Amino acid sequence: MKHVVVGTAGHIDHGKTSLVRALTGIDTDRLPEEKARGITIDLGFAFLEEPGGLTIEIVDVPGHERFVRNMLAGVGGIDLAMLVIAADEGVMPQTREHLAICSLLHIKTGLVVLTKADLVEPDWLELVRDDVAGLVRDTFLAGAPIVAASSRTGAGLDELRAALRALAEAVPPRVSDQLPRLPIDRVFTVKGFGTVVTGTLAAGRLAVDDRVQVYPKGVEAKIRGLQAHGRPVAQALAGQRTAINLQGVERAALERGDVVALAGTLVPTLLVDGTLELLADAPRPVRTRTRVRFHVGTSEIMARVLLLEGAELEPGGRALARFRLEAPLVALPGDRFVVRSYSPIVTIGGGTLLDVDPPRFKRKAPALVAHLTLLRQGSPEEVLEEHVRHVGAAGVRLAALSGRVPFGPERLRGLLERLQAAGRVLAVDRDWFVHPEAFARLRAQALATLEAFHRASPLRPGMSREELRGRAGAADERVFAFLLGALDAEGVVRTERDKVRLASHEVRLSPEQQRVVDRLEEQFRLAGAAPPSPEEALGQAGVRGDEEHELFQVLLQAGTLVRVKASLYFHARALDAIQDKLVAMLRERKEIGPADIKDLLGVSRKYAIPLLEFFDQRRVTTRVGERRVLRGP
Repeated sequence: MKHVVVGTAGHIDHGKTSLVRALTGIDTDRLPEEKARGITIDLGFAFLEEPGGLTIEIVDVPGHERFVRNMLAGVGGIDLAMLVIAADEGVMPQTREHLAICSLLHIKTGLVVLTKADLVEPDWLELVRDDVAGLVRDTFLAGAPIVAASSRTGAGLDELRAALRALAEAVPPRVSDQLPRLPIDRVFTVKGFGTVVTGTLAAGRLAVDDRVQVYPKGVEAKIRGLQAHGRPVAQALAGQRTAINLQGVERAALERGDVVALAGTLVPTLLVDGTLELLADAPRPVRTRTRVRFHVGTSEIMARVLLLEGAELEPGGRALARFRLEAPLVALPGDRFVVRSYSPIVTIGGGTLLDVDPPRFKRKAPALVAHLTLLRQGSPEEVLEEHVRHVGAAGVRLAALSGRVPFGPERLRGLLERLQAAGRVLAVDRDWFVHPEAFARLRAQALATLEAFHRASPLRPGMSREELRGRAGAADERVFAFLLGALDAEGVVRTERDKVRLASHEVRLSPEQQRVVDRLEEQFRLAGAAPPSPEEALGQAGVRGDEEHELFQVLLQAGTLVRVKASLYFHARALDAIQDKLVAMLRERKEIGPADIKDLLGVSRKYAIPLLEFFDQRRVTTRVGERRVLRGP
């Protein structure tokens, strides 16, 4: 099966819709106001089924200047253009604008149809043919077939259909290794089925029961059903006009310009970078910060142009530019866009997206121009490495990366494998990647942070793992775990429980500090089940402070003292002795209460209740009402 999308183009009332109806038998004017006014207002769709599994999908666009925005919503995914010119009128303003739009979208091929040929004399028809040949001489339609036809008499329709078939057969098949994307051009409700969206599947394939997401809103849904040409299908293929019945989403939540794709694969953005080409007949130069209408796929979004290589771009010029969007956009690098002026509303240029999630370089920074130049001119490996480089130490998940690069999933995997083999990308795990330069910076920052910590707190054996991660750049948890594993394997750091230290670091106490620590330990050991507070113990050892005192922390971090509750600490050996007594009593009595533990240890409730709760947490005992019993195995 091969699906080729043909888009009509041309001035109002030049017979585009009549021509499509004569070719296919389908009236693409579906709206009552279109019937009443006799003009096409919105997109219409028809198809030709040819032998050999070829389907020619036809998108009929409005020709009136007021509806060019609707025209743009229909031509984003077409393979070839059918420029329609009425033989009795010749080239008109929208003829030129539609041709310019098709050129800006880099449509590769097409043909010209001279409609209403029955209304003119042969000599006049030849004059129009020569005029049209001059119009298209420097465009993608140079040398393309120019077919004269009449929708009323049927003259020329067989020749036109044969020309369309020949062109469609020559269109290269769409690459199957691409993320599936369907830009929505219609949203409506079907009684008994719910919300239905339609569009041309730009890439990949979608199937019934797929879990999808509608971007940029993030609405998740399930594909309940698919139709192509009014017939149910199990899956839709790239290039196919498709209707999707979405389960679990309200019609009011969706609109033209949204995109249906697999969940978690695309990146909504308010900032994109790309090339900008102004038409030679654009009415005026574009200055930086000019407000424009930005068209990609079926969407129209207001944006500000931020020129990267100068303050102004002349008609006919080309430059790198950043677009600051006023609403989220969903697109991929390589997508073509069209720019129309804010007022008057005319097409002035277009270009190619290079980065849909650009790094936050300063706009005038040479690094930004270098980055975009590499994305435009570099090899696939260089482009992919550049994207991984600029996500920094956070690294990037494979699914997120796929929405930032102009490669399909299979090719992306292959490129990543080659880059890993060359040491140009590091795999944190199977689906998470980081650039070696960013990893080296993270490594240096983590080691410098540990060195500074040990200098400031020489008596603390290590730094909290989460504190180190935060102070070393807040790296993603996976990347940070990978870093610690690498440093541990190198013998550079040691991780003990939740503490990290340099392998070379040891806690060294001065003789006076050792005296205080020994005195503190002796106090808690001798106190047994009724220990002093940290402040009392430190005071008796001849220093002022509380549990945050570094010498008190030495005993805590060594496990010599154990925190039972706030400001209540016991010697570890004292707790072991208390546990032995408690277990012995419970084996004899089966259950005990606070009064029993007070009598057993000769202490007040101040110690008894926290100790009972502590042994509950240690899973020695279990509370049953106000009593405790031994926890079972």
